[in-house]
Amino acid sequence: MSTQPSQDLETFPNPQPERDYTIRIRVPEFTCLCPKTGQPDFATLHLEYVPDRLCVELKALKLYVWSFRDQGAFHEAVTNRILDDLVTACAPRFMRLTAEFNVRGGIYTSVVAEHRAAEWVQPDPVTLP
Repeated sequence: MSTQPSQDLETFPNPQPERDYTIRIRVPEFTCLCPKTGQPDFATLHLEYVPDRLCVELKALKLYVWSFRDQGAFHEAVTNRILDDLVTACAPRFMRLTAEFNVRGGIYTSVVAEHRAAEWVQPDPVTLP
């Protein structure tokens, strides 16, 4: 296999660091294991962030997400860990990670975790006619 799962999150320089803009990434194939039963858990990850000086490189993100496939993790813990790792890697102005887990025992779980840089002020939304 030419690629393997990896915990390394690579970044690249933000091409427009003077501008607030949003990057949205959807990862529909996240898997980990239930820490109680060992059964697979499936989720779609929705990542939204306003970069500062660095952006997350997508192939590295794919390999990072893949690294959870054989790890047992509670939904809440894995969502917060992924957010923390991404924030450490790229230090965004703002980042939100939403993990929408498929049904387990008749229950759907969504976990939303956010990071906001202390000095960042959210711009006022623009309402168009």
